Amino acid sequence: MPGRELKRFTLPPSRLFPDGWEGTVPDLRQLQETLASKVSLEDAHASLPRWVAGVDVGLGRFAKMARAAAVLLDSRSLEPVAEAVVEQPVGLPYIPGLLSFRELPAVLEALARLPRQPALVLCDGQGIAHPRRFGIASHLGVATGLACIGVAKSRLAGTHGEVGPRRGDRAGLRLDGETVGYALRTRPGCTPLYISPGHRIDLQRAVSYVMALLGGYRLPEPTRLADRLSKGPPQR
Repeated sequence: MPGRELKRFTLPPSRLFPDGWEGTVPDLRQLQETLASKVSLEDAHASLPRWVAGVDVGLGRFAKMARAAAVLLDSRSLEPVAEAVVEQPVGLPYIPGLLSFRELPAVLEALARLPRQPALVLCDGQGIAHPRRFGIASHLGVATGLACIGVAKSRLAGTHGEVGPRRGDRAGLRLDGETVGYALRTRPGCTPLYISPGHRIDLQRAVSYVMALLGGYRLPEPTRLADRLSKGPPQR
């Protein structure tokens, strides 16, 4: 309603906001638009790096604790070599399009606990296939400088045509006249995934890396393992 005072939210100090942060939902959306200008779609690597991580957060809509999982893999074998789990309170309620502010503090801590920094991170969520071109994969990339890919199980924004039935079939995801990602069939008979570059990678290479990191499942191995770990029992 006109004249209604907007609710203000407070985020505690973290690697994202060392001094904490306070503001409204419009403030956060404006911050996303500002940070989106820092996203680069130029490739950081000429080929698939050896050390790749997957990250995911087990967090229901009404949950007050985030359980972030990070799994480090050797891309040559697709075998996991290390994993980390972080549980911490969330600073924001569920607000569509602003999930990175809710989930990313825990994700950053989980990545920091891996014994080796990955050269590439696959995120369970969107990259630039986002209303403000700044999903969690883009936010993570800008915050860390790492190459990141968004691997989402469902579409947040944009439209696409029919995706063929075979493994590797894809259709461009269009938003405001621009291709921002692909709907990608990673396994016959399974619903497509939504792949979009997050930071320091281009559209085609994002898809090719996801295909290279597939095992026998719908999800690529980095996010499949992180997804499973994020849903595990509470840490003691």
